[in-house]
Amino acid sequence: MIDQSVVAPPDSAARLPVRPSAGRFLILAVVFVCAACGLVYELELVALASYLIGDSVTQASVVLSLMVFAMGLGSLLAKRLRCRAAVGFGLVEAALALLGGCSALVLYATFAWMGESRYALIGFSLSIGILIGAEIPLLMTLIQRVSRQDAGGTVADLFAADYVGALVGGLAFPFLLLPWFGQLTGALLTGAVNVVAGGALVLWVFGRDLTGRERGLLLLVNVLVLAVLGTAAVMVDDFERAARRAVYGDGVRVAVQTDVQEVVLTGGREGPLDLYLDGRLRVSERDEFRYHEALVHPAMSGRHARVLILGGGDGLAAREVLRYPDVRSVTLVEMDPGVARLARTDPALAGLNGHVYDDPRFRVEYADAFAWLRGASGAVAYDVVISDLPNPGITPSTKLYSEEFYGLASRVLAKGGRLAVHAGPPAARPRTYWTVDATLRAAGFGTSPYSATGRVAGFAAGPDRAHDGKTAAEGDWGFVLAAVGRAPGVALSPDAPPLRSLAAPVLEAGVLGAERTRLRDLPPSTLVHPRYAG
Repeated sequence: MIDQSVVAPPDSAARLPVRPSAGRFLILAVVFVCAACGLVYELELVALASYLIGDSVTQASVVLSLMVFAMGLGSLLAKRLRCRAAVGFGLVEAALALLGGCSALVLYATFAWMGESRYALIGFSLSIGILIGAEIPLLMTLIQRVSRQDAGGTVADLFAADYVGALVGGLAFPFLLLPWFGQLTGALLTGAVNVVAGGALVLWVFGRDLTGRERGLLLLVNVLVLAVLGTAAVMVDDFERAARRAVYGDGVRVAVQTDVQEVVLTGGREGPLDLYLDGRLRVSERDEFRYHEALVHPAMSGRHARVLILGGGDGLAAREVLRYPDVRSVTLVEMDPGVARLARTDPALAGLNGHVYDDPRFRVEYADAFAWLRGASGAVAYDVVISDLPNPGITPSTKLYSEEFYGLASRVLAKGGRLAVHAGPPAARPRTYWTVDATLRAAGFGTSPYSATGRVAGFAAGPDRAHDGKTAAEGDWGFVLAAVGRAPGVALSPDAPPLRSLAAPVLEAGVLGAERTRLRDLPPSTLVHPRYAG
């Protein structure tokens, strides 16, 4: 997208194959197409950065600020090309199409095989920004050669075409390219459109002003770029499979791109089952029981006829709840139907969750947890609410750990009801963990923090561990048990079923372990002032 104005100096009129008015229209049409492609490249970088690195707010800020800065550099550098504006524009568009079209492939490759994509992200943001910034000075020169007009009118026409093109590109990315083609193929297709538009404008409209050598160079460069993009598009499926093996190992059994996220299952037939969401390991059969027992069972100490679970579409928290025979109903609010579908139909995952989706006491609501709580009528009061959500440091989850969210949760709790919250690791991220506690207290809850430990050697603990499988440390999982107006005791119910990892001494140690990390006087997190860091 173009955001700077440069007035071209007088130049000789171009020898056009069409009338000047038609030539002007063709230039503005190419401005429209290039602006759409440029914004797609920007959004592609933001989306991949959020997916591969995390913390979408930070990544979007980095990408967009670097690109805007680079656009200014590109505008200055383009001054040297205005004497050969036509061939310069053709080469700029070919380079932009190649870099923008291949950016998603390269970023995903660096993540899969090197484990780090930040430097590649910075490089693409700067280089693509420079090329986008070089467009307007060259286009201004070309349009002035086609049809003389006052500078203000020319700038207005260029900006209008540019901004409308950016609108189309911005809407096409989430509603057309991502759902129909995916991130990798969508970027390659955008690059192909970009190089064809730029090359056609220069070779046809301004071809008579080019030397034979320049025409040959542009034709060769455009053909080579199209060949690279086409070859990459043909091989993209093989690339994705190889990259998945590099990230997840050779045991990838299911890989599904839902409307919300990428869901990958490994193992289950030979070896333990692992569930990854957007590249992060959420569930491992090796140690998930430690996490889910610690999350669920202290909250079940007391009346627990009606239970609400926020998140937890894998069904594992529900499995623990339904082990109590006096539970009458369990309502699960899950944002991604794709995860629930796998939890119901995949033999290994359904076996791990005890086929809870077939239990008549269990029902699912597909909705965002915040929106669902906001729309809850209050006709049903729950004895227990379990918040089994991703870590608060992940930006999309921040609102689900806000004071407003906990205020909504308090409205659906029955008198004397308990709220159990997964709050992140207190040892590794004490500020995040104790901000959750402070936020609950600001919403009117009394809180009882505690932690649990995963001890599987060579394997990371917690539902938000990354794909690299680092060894678990003490206090990997942090929880807060809360009740309106009072601090509930962290204990097991007398009718608790037999547990594999949880007992009264373990809970007592968990309370002391969390208390050792306490940070005091932290402000609560709200929708307008989120306090969590990634």
